[in-house]
Amino acid sequence: MAHLRSRRRLALAVPAVLSLTASLGFVPAAASAAPRAASAAQTADASTLTYVVNTRTDRHTLADVRRAIAAAGGTVVVTYDRIGVIVAHSANPGFAQQVRKARGVDSAGATRTAPLPAQSTTDTGAPQPLTAAQLSRAKTEAAAGQDPLEPLQWDLPAIKADKAHEKTLGSPKVTVAVIDTGVDDTHPDIAPNFDRAASADCVSGKPDTTDGAWRPSAAESPHGTHVAGEIAGAKNGVGITGVAPGVKVAGIKVGNPDGFFYTEAVVCGFVWAAEHHVDVTNNSYYTDPWYFNCTDDPDQKALVDAVRRASLYAESKGTVNVAAAGNENYDLASRSITDPSSPNDSTPGDRTVDPHKCFDIPTQLPGVVTVAATGAKGVKSSFSNYGLGVIDIAAPGGDSTAYQTPAPPATSGLILGPLPGGTWGYMAGTSMASPHVAGVAALIKSTHPHAPAALVKALLYAEATATPCTDPYDINGDGKVDAVCQGSKNHNGFYGWGTADALAAVTK
Repeated sequence: MAHLRSRRRLALAVPAVLSLTASLGFVPAAASAAPRAASAAQTADASTLTYVVNTRTDRHTLADVRRAIAAAGGTVVVTYDRIGVIVAHSANPGFAQQVRKARGVDSAGATRTAPLPAQSTTDTGAPQPLTAAQLSRAKTEAAAGQDPLEPLQWDLPAIKADKAHEKTLGSPKVTVAVIDTGVDDTHPDIAPNFDRAASADCVSGKPDTTDGAWRPSAAESPHGTHVAGEIAGAKNGVGITGVAPGVKVAGIKVGNPDGFFYTEAVVCGFVWAAEHHVDVTNNSYYTDPWYFNCTDDPDQKALVDAVRRASLYAESKGTVNVAAAGNENYDLASRSITDPSSPNDSTPGDRTVDPHKCFDIPTQLPGVVTVAATGAKGVKSSFSNYGLGVIDIAAPGGDSTAYQTPAPPATSGLILGPLPGGTWGYMAGTSMASPHVAGVAALIKSTHPHAPAALVKALLYAEATATPCTDPYDINGDGKVDAVCQGSKNHNGFYGWGTADALAAVTK
């Protein structure tokens, strides 16, 4: 299984590209990223950085802080008045320290550590295409009512989504927003369910609603499109089927052309979702440049504060926020983790962090549903982060076929989904587990349309299938324990409250 570099919470596997053309031909996977164009979050001055300034929300304080920003050599990009977050640019290296002294400022910090590199640092490895024979076989084995590639989707019966679809496909009045690298709304599996009004490009920290701004370019990651299809791929006789194929899906683009998810973009994404009545958000990433943001560092504290305010604002508006737990096989309940990847936009270095004080955002923020991944055998994926009291729920995210082989007719232990340009391919990661849970949450919301976010989450956990600890956990069979699960059958560090259950979501 090919891997992305451990720089953000994207899929571990490179897409294996399928094309359902008449010739059953294959097209190359899109490159991860092209040489970087000038970022909207930077000016011509290479020393300019982007900052978030967190304040009280009354208009007098906001006005005072905007004046303080100007006095410190900053320029306001956008103000999110309702949560007290201001996004600003400044080339003054002492900007944050100076602004922190202003009356009404709770925290302020740079959202990055250095200008971005001239070339992308993302490595997608080699593609893994299916053969024409495999694709043809899948189409012939599709049962009545199944989409052509559904026989390859072992993940749907793993959460009883196939049975749920016999009851309902979900309500078109429910929208799930994919906060990600962008969504190709022209894809035949996504177009029927796409919610344009709830879609935007938030990369600069300020929403851009230009038609199609939410789409990834040909040189950008297919990640968001794959995630969107996992959630709401239409049951239309084409390609794959999503977990909730009758709900709407929106694209909120927050990953820049190099794949960095900066705080200003993430804040914009949550606020946009909140103010456009989105029912569920999916967040399969971590907020760059720090894998863990430590609250004893003033810059990192400001990033935690800003994203926390935005995610809680969305939840207050009725949005359920679902996020991937991460792909490093970390025990997030431990007191010490070595993080070798931060900051990932300049020079990373090993640092030891306490995940009780240093947070992976948004997944470790209050109220966010934290999702671990399972493979085709229903066991924790080899890469999935875990931790008692941190993981809320588990769902299929795929794993190496050598570790967890699916039952036929499925042939890959990874997760099949759509890719930009009308193709399909495999990916794996907690990135793929999170959208399964987002889809189940959308089915719950479809069944209980007046349920507030807290009730949707409570039902999500209560209806999950209890999954006991895998003990001992020796995923590669080499005789060594690869992770230790703590907790009970009904609540533990590998699976949280259990494995997501789509059938229960539509029948209880």
